[in-house]
Amino acid sequence: MGLSLATAERWVERWELQQQRYAVDREERFTVIADVVEHATAGCAARPLVVDLGCGPGSLAARLVRRLPDAEIVAVDRDPLLLELGRTHHPDAARYVDAEIGAPGWTWALDLDRPLDAAVSTTALHYLDRDTLLATYRQLAVLLRPGGVLVNGDHLPPGEAGPARITAHVGRCRADRQRVFAQEDWDSWWAGVGDDPELTDLLAERRRRAASGTGRPAELPLPTHVELLRQAGFAQAGPVWQYGDSCVVVAVR
Repeated sequence: MGLSLATAERWVERWELQQQRYAVDREERFTVIADVVEHATAGCAARPLVVDLGCGPGSLAARLVRRLPDAEIVAVDRDPLLLELGRTHHPDAARYVDAEIGAPGWTWALDLDRPLDAAVSTTALHYLDRDTLLATYRQLAVLLRPGGVLVNGDHLPPGEAGPARITAHVGRCRADRQRVFAQEDWDSWWAGVGDDPELTDLLAERRRRAASGTGRPAELPLPTHVELLRQAGFAQAGPVWQYGDSCVVVAVR
């Protein structure tokens, strides 16, 4: 039995609020990602095909499909609870796929019938270690058409040459001015989920998967991401937007 729409709406709304704590200017970051995808797919003869990596409950997919209603979005995540929230709350935004990014055979699970026009992600790829990230970037380079784009919005520290502490401080100041820290945090959101009987089975499956999960985020710096993208075969790669350590990085196939 699936979730009720009322339950999905309640938890997605709370998710949207708590996520503001963790992505500086989150809504602007979504808008920039949509700007890039719109630019890259302008003039496409067929429906633009986009994969959303680490889609969670469909936050980015829902915004993209509002901006690009003709796009076909394939949204992939390994979290069964967040996927079910997305399927229920944003059923028309995407085709949702249960798969772990970087795991063997994960690209086959996408069941793509043509090259991708864009691959997008937000606050997800920083969990991958260097080797897995490079392999994933190489796989995406193969899946994308020439001229297609990979657009990643994430927490990316500046690296050894950048003022990391000041960069993070600037982001925190911006978040404080926007009063996002008044919202519940990640732990409080998941604690609330644990008290909802309608989510018990999904939460149990999530915990089962987490027992063999990826652990702590790798948190590779921005220059490393750019370097790996170029190693993976992208012709161009670099940030197009940044506030604090919240970045949007674009790579062109």
